[in-house]
Amino acid sequence: MISTTVPARGRRTGALVALATMLAAFLAMLLAPEPAHAAEGDPYSVSGNVQLDGEPLEGVALTIDGPGGEQEVETDADGRWSVRVPERGVEYTVTLDESTLPEGIAVLEDADGDGENNVTTSEMGQGGRLTVNFFIGEGERNTTSFVDQLVQRLFIGLNFGLMLGLAAVGLSLVFGTTGISNFAHAEMVTFGAIAALALVGPASLALPIWVGIPAAIVLSALLGLVLDAAIWRPLRRRGTGVVQLMILSIGLSLALRYVFQFFIGGDTQQLPPMVPPVSIPLFGAVTTTLNDLVSMGISIVVIVAFALWLTRSRLGKATRAISDNPSLAAASGINVDHVVRVVWIISGALAGLAGILYAYYRPGIRWDMGAQILLLVFAAVTLGGLGTAFGALVGSLIIGVLVEMSSLFIPADLRYAGALVVLIIILLVRPQGILGRRERIG
Repeated sequence: MISTTVPARGRRTGALVALATMLAAFLAMLLAPEPAHAAEGDPYSVSGNVQLDGEPLEGVALTIDGPGGEQEVETDADGRWSVRVPERGVEYTVTLDESTLPEGIAVLEDADGDGENNVTTSEMGQGGRLTVNFFIGEGERNTTSFVDQLVQRLFIGLNFGLMLGLAAVGLSLVFGTTGISNFAHAEMVTFGAIAALALVGPASLALPIWVGIPAAIVLSALLGLVLDAAIWRPLRRRGTGVVQLMILSIGLSLALRYVFQFFIGGDTQQLPPMVPPVSIPLFGAVTTTLNDLVSMGISIVVIVAFALWLTRSRLGKATRAISDNPSLAAASGINVDHVVRVVWIISGALAGLAGILYAYYRPGIRWDMGAQILLLVFAAVTLGGLGTAFGALVGSLIIGVLVEMSSLFIPADLRYAGALVVLIIILLVRPQGILGRRERIG
């Protein structure tokens, strides 16, 4: 009986994986945000003037990063530049590309004390206009070696990968115990950030960070419990097929997404600073921020605690048993419904924490922020091995590092594509994923 059941299960799972992957790619193409550009409808502006000894410099490239995404602009014949942005009362980072300056000309002064003359971060006031000027003159340009850039991107990629790992582990647990490819997991990520905004935001309850963020994680865990009790458990008891459940999760994802938009609008909103905005030099030109270090520390502590729970606790062992063989686990006396309920709670909590950390990483909260990384989360789960929590973590770290480091070689708008190309190559060599078992995908 075992020899005939396992291959059949493998073929069904393989078909489901293929269908889920195609649908994920299709949704990503439909829902991925367009590259940021100067939108005429945005009400506020960031502008400046680039001159050398009173003479305008034309064709100097600048990059403006902040709410609304990253925008690129060049100075006109009068040396002026301007972009439209959606938010005021928040910080914008302006980077001047010194390679577009005349030979022997550089930015001479560090306006904001961040250690980079050609990069300045300023907060836009309530007037809705921000003017940023650079001190240009003859001098040595501030350059960063390729090795320093490589290490910097590696460090940022590890931080991003750990955040992806929090979301991917929960998604992998749900798939392993229920067989559901939960596309609504992206909205569980978004919910965590929105719950934190409602609890600690200045326009809401304004609770202290150390109270509001744990409370938002608890609310995210409750969302996982409610979704299981109201939707997934009744459908499981009726024997609904995994394909139908997957399609339902897509509909639920779209519904929740527009509910979020109804309540918070289409603008980008900011969480209060988790820690002071302190820049920390590592070595050479490589720097990090206190926020990144705290984010990485939280992610590592939570992942280690989860790993200990999964490998040492009785409930964690039962979860792994159900992921391997639900029928055998039930026959051995494990309460499958209870374990699945706990899995949904943990999945919701991890997704909520990932959403909060991602809101600080972007930075900002949007109604569709979870959908922006949904494909990467699915890619991490598939790369690591379907249904394996540790595989999801390994896959997330690989995807996170590849996404950030690829921006050294390809345009930033294409960095997600590079990670997905590597995913395809690895799956061609090892179809079951890095830590997956052959029988899981046929």
